[in-house]
Amino acid sequence: MSQTRILALVGSLRSASVNRQLAETATELAPEGAEVVIYEGLAEVPFYNEDIDGDNAPAAAVALREAGAAAAAVVLFTPEYNGTLPAVLKNAIDWLSRPYGAGAIAGKPVAVVSASPSSNAAKWALEDAVKAVGIAGGKIVEDSSLSVGQTIGKFGEGHPREHAETAGRLTEVLVKLVAADKALVDA
Repeated sequence: MSQTRILALVGSLRSASVNRQLAETATELAPEGAEVVIYEGLAEVPFYNEDIDGDNAPAAAVALREAGAAAAAVVLFTPEYNGTLPAVLKNAIDWLSRPYGAGAIAGKPVAVVSASPSSNAAKWALEDAVKAVGIAGGKIVEDSSLSVGQTIGKFGEGHPREHAETAGRLTEVLVKLVAADKALVDA
């Protein structure tokens, strides 16, 4: 039986961000038969520009597309910056969506996890990510989104992996992603 590879894209470039920690937790919680791989290098991907796309696309963008193509599913981890998703994550979606209809994200199961110190739990960023991924051709898995709010009080100095409720909910997201991939393979 083949391993389901889930590509994790983290919208915060800060090494100690809660979203990064949630992605790290996902690598540890991957269900049997699956692996979660955090993509490193989003900071090096230039802003999408059709003038530089094509046969001579920048190496960083090509590497992102190759990682997307090699994955069976994608999970986005997003904070909320000024009421929406971070530019680095939107840029990744833009690169993965091209060529339109045949991009590396097209037809793949996608889940979105948002986290914020606010009680809003970065839900606006989550909604914008869901919209962008859907237009880009990704298939948002029903009931697979997770919003984690009030992270400072919830995690304190700890790591999200130590918070049983959050770890359990994140495991559910990953299980749904794997099931969505299996359903596509079996179809």
